[in-house]
Amino acid sequence: MNDVAGKRSSEDEGLIFSTQRYSIHDGPGIRTTVFFKGCPLRCRWCSNPESINPYPELIFRAARCDGCGRCIPVCAPLAISKGEGCIQLNRQKCDRCLKCIDACYTEALESTGRYYSLTEVLGECLKDEPFYHNSEGGVTLSGGEPLYQPAFATNLLKACKEHGLHTTLDTSGQVKWEVFERALSYTDLVLYDIKHMDPEAHREGTGVTNELILENLQRIVSGKRNRVWIRVPVITGFNDSPENIKKVADMASRLKVEKVSLLTYHEWGRTKYDAIGREYSLQNMAPPSNETMEALAEKVSSRGIEATIDY
Repeated sequence: MNDVAGKRSSEDEGLIFSTQRYSIHDGPGIRTTVFFKGCPLRCRWCSNPESINPYPELIFRAARCDGCGRCIPVCAPLAISKGEGCIQLNRQKCDRCLKCIDACYTEALESTGRYYSLTEVLGECLKDEPFYHNSEGGVTLSGGEPLYQPAFATNLLKACKEHGLHTTLDTSGQVKWEVFERALSYTDLVLYDIKHMDPEAHREGTGVTNELILENLQRIVSGKRNRVWIRVPVITGFNDSPENIKKVADMASRLKVEKVSLLTYHEWGRTKYDAIGREYSLQNMAPPSNETMEALAEKVSSRGIEATIDY
């Protein structure tokens, strides 16, 4: 039982907030990406804020609400009240019982995160098995942080390998090594996030320093049993300096990593913050320009490492 990931998370049951089929950006070929809920980092730019907390959460989309009020009587803590054109939700009173969702016929109230059995998740992954084989694709575990639910994530990777599927682990690297080691036994490719090379800058942007992350990366590469691609979310004014990217490229070259993917910051997740009742801290943040991304990619490729840009 993993108490961090919620009382119900276990070897055979995990908390998942989304499953995306026909994914082409989370590893080679056509893939199914399973998004785990719960993360040890608090990245200010996170495009999946609903993935952070390790428990189901209430989503409220005011634009869908017609103000009918059917959800009000079922809310025991009185967190819902009548408003102007739609309901008002007091999240400080909400106990996350989620009973209001069943009363909402407009789907203005929804849950992010549901507990699934290993059989259910594996069954979803196996639906596109012919596409994996034809495209050299497979299954990717992402999040959040998949290894925040270590037993379930490892068992899912193992089950995928038992069915002959290619497996990819998309990770922040902020994980105890013994947890990593078990999961890596059933992992073909690791997508390894590097947010910043400076420890204190990393702490400022994510809430933790990067010592454990860089140490784990060194250990994975030294093991020589897993392919590794580094991924860098490029955030304007945080880690987009040529100096920082050069340090990433130097490390990738020294460790003989296959590839570095530069991921362009975008604002697609902004509306999610309102829906789950959080403030978006990067209100005036602009995405890096195409010219900036191309110049940074050139920094990487000049060290003999394949560089890709995800716009």
